[in-house]
Amino acid sequence: MQSLEELSREIESIRQEIREGAAKFATPEAFYEFRKSFLDNKAGKIGHLMKEMRNVPKEDKAAYGKNVNVLRDWAQEHFKDMENAVRAKQLEMRYEREKIDVTEPAVRVEEGRLHPVTQVKNQLIDIFASMGFEVYEGTEIETDYYNFTALNTPQDHPARDMQDTFYLSPEFLLRTQTSAGQIHVMESKKPPIKIVSPGKVFRSDDDATHSPMFTQMEGLVVDKGITLCDLKGMLDVFVKRIFGEETSTRLRPSFFPFTEPSVEVDVSCFECGGKGCRLCKGTGWIEVLGAGVVNKKVLENCGIDSDEYSGFAFGLGLERIAMLKYGINNIKLLFESDLRFLKQIND
Repeated sequence: MQSLEELSREIESIRQEIREGAAKFATPEAFYEFRKSFLDNKAGKIGHLMKEMRNVPKEDKAAYGKNVNVLRDWAQEHFKDMENAVRAKQLEMRYEREKIDVTEPAVRVEEGRLHPVTQVKNQLIDIFASMGFEVYEGTEIETDYYNFTALNTPQDHPARDMQDTFYLSPEFLLRTQTSAGQIHVMESKKPPIKIVSPGKVFRSDDDATHSPMFTQMEGLVVDKGITLCDLKGMLDVFVKRIFGEETSTRLRPSFFPFTEPSVEVDVSCFECGGKGCRLCKGTGWIEVLGAGVVNKKVLENCGIDSDEYSGFAFGLGLERIAMLKYGINNIKLLFESDLRFLKQIND
């Protein structure tokens, strides 16, 4: 049981504790916990005084209750002022953190750039799209049938060897060429067909000019009356757009299982204008891609009448085009993510 005199001393102690606590809190969360320790009905110090009312003599209850109520009203008002002060202090701290000195030099933000191979890929897609080509992207995991058999590749062809191809199983492999995409397209779409198919391909090859993973773009046109002359005309437009208006092409006989006749395509050296230099190894010409007229067996494998339709196909390596276009002498620079190198190329 607490006397009125003891109550007065405790009330004064509580007032003093509340006043001294005003400068301790920098956040609303800390202030809330402090306020709760006094005004909470169950655990607060003032709430505890109210519970003591049952132990006060009957003749002192009125005075006791009045004193506690005055304390509670004072505390609520005082805490209201404290809360406003805490919020004002926090706002001031926020303003200080977010203050900007407009006289300071601006923070330099570096501009991102596309990878050289991506730049070349986008340029080639724009060039071929302007000539009416659609874009088809196949899958990187292919079956032996689509990657080799349907493309008229013999069972004993060196490309099928384990040391040249990444096999996942006897049936599945990582595609060695995007040419597999032309089979999917010819099986699902009737001529006329005009597509380019960019994507990653995989071969067991690794040196200064080759990588076990690289990016290729296959092109395919199938229609009535397509000849090697149409291929040559399309290539002439392509090389002028990518290497410059003075660039020309020449075709050299070659062999690919899926084209007949097959050709290697050279471009006149855009560095020396055909006079002979280090880039073209003194020949005046640079090999850029392989191409040819689609083999009749490939058309027939896809259910296309080879007596009514013909076509041409070509395949080029985007890393090779990037290396020639930007003067890169080591393909590994395109895979090392060296920002000092990458920042130099921005078409």
